[in-house]
Amino acid sequence: MIDALLNAITPFNLALALFGVIAGTFIGALPGLSATMAVAVLVPFTFTMDPASGLIALGAVYTGAIYGGAYSAILVNTPGTPAAIATSMDGFPMAKRGDGDLAVTLSCLGSVVGGMVGALALLLLAPPLSQVALAFGPVEYFWLAIFGLSLIATLSRGNTVKGLVGGAIGLILSCVGSAVVGGDVRFIFGQTQLLGGIPVIPALIGLYCIPVLIDLVIKKEAHLERRAEAVSGFRFTEAVGLMLRSKFNLFRSAVLGTAVGILPAAGGSVAGLIAYSEAKRTSKKPEDFGHGATDGVIASEAANSATVGGGFIPTLVLGIPGTPPDAIILGALLVQGIRTGPQLFTQQADIVYTFVFGLIIGTLFMLPTGLIIGRYAFRLIVSVPKTVLAPSIALLTVIGSFAIESNTVHVVIMVVLGVFGWLIARVGFEASPIVLGLILGPIAEAGFVQAWLIGGAQGSIPAMFFGRPLSLAIIFMIVLTLASPALVNWRRGRMQEKGATP
Repeated sequence: MIDALLNAITPFNLALALFGVIAGTFIGALPGLSATMAVAVLVPFTFTMDPASGLIALGAVYTGAIYGGAYSAILVNTPGTPAAIATSMDGFPMAKRGDGDLAVTLSCLGSVVGGMVGALALLLLAPPLSQVALAFGPVEYFWLAIFGLSLIATLSRGNTVKGLVGGAIGLILSCVGSAVVGGDVRFIFGQTQLLGGIPVIPALIGLYCIPVLIDLVIKKEAHLERRAEAVSGFRFTEAVGLMLRSKFNLFRSAVLGTAVGILPAAGGSVAGLIAYSEAKRTSKKPEDFGHGATDGVIASEAANSATVGGGFIPTLVLGIPGTPPDAIILGALLVQGIRTGPQLFTQQADIVYTFVFGLIIGTLFMLPTGLIIGRYAFRLIVSVPKTVLAPSIALLTVIGSFAIESNTVHVVIMVVLGVFGWLIARVGFEASPIVLGLILGPIAEAGFVQAWLIGGAQGSIPAMFFGRPLSLAIIFMIVLTLASPALVNWRRGRMQEKGATP
């Protein structure tokens, strides 16, 4: 490990880590230019490098892109990546009241801590933790997706019914196109362009960004509150104090993110939402969530950054990529002649440990680069007049939607869903449950159909869904999550009764 550390801190590898984090942060901050795209663009350049250096560059870009999504989530209410969905719930309200720089600093610190926890888990616990991924079958993925959907009850701001309706809308949108299992074509209405379904990134941009753009145009007041003290520094000391007061929330969220990252197909968006839900459920002031609660930003960013290290555990040990960027990096490994598996940590330990130390160094580089970029990003967004900001954001939304597959239909989908999102927001519906249903729908469908087929072949469908220990544990968490709003209200009522009793 000492040799691997010395190799990771060579000037060339340090420069790669720094460049990767900066490039990934900028790409992740632009709506539509996801972490997957950032990693895919860089892959060809790594073929001329030695494997360890190439992996360091790819890991740094991936890390930076996951963090970069927080900028647009906080400053313009548009998650730059799906992993930043939960960040926008409290980050943008903080920015609206003039605390955008504090939110950016909190997101940076949370991302660094979460990234370090994920990377250290990869360094120290990879082989045993990889067995967790093997224990998950189709039925566990089905219940995990249902668990994610059950978070709508916790995430809904005051109206659970509207949140559940929004989640159902997202599930219906996820059914458009060819079925995940079987290939049946549904809800395309003769439009062959919809065979591939509703793409997540254009839907994300439309549902989050277009309503903000429309409000920018029709409302006279400033888009963000301007405070002289808010743009004069990083507010680093204040942010560190808030992090120390929320240290349990911080480390719990990082551990949750690492655990979710180990599970293939879950990813940062699910991790961020689960950590956000837990932070709200255990908070002494859950009513602040959705209105600028700092704990919400900390939980989301710590969790989604921790999924980077967690996702590499099944990728390197089992050859099972947890997310699309992991799949691209796995392909780059195969091109380099590296075969993943348990023997990777013994037969090619110099490469894998150099990469892990490079990932840790890249995560540490996020602190200075994230603070500097975030400070000037906030000052820019605050100072730019709306007449310039609105068309600039509109251009980025079009470019981001088109650039994924160079498909103009994606731009149309983005605009239609954006206008739809703005209209339903007038009557109290929010974008997050819809996006959550869209993301988790395919996971739930694939797990359900596969589990049903396996259970039917074995003649024990009920036992397949309700007879496995992991499934029962996830079902218990679902029940607890659905019951948590009622439990919180009951506990609050009891406390008020005690306070009223002389």
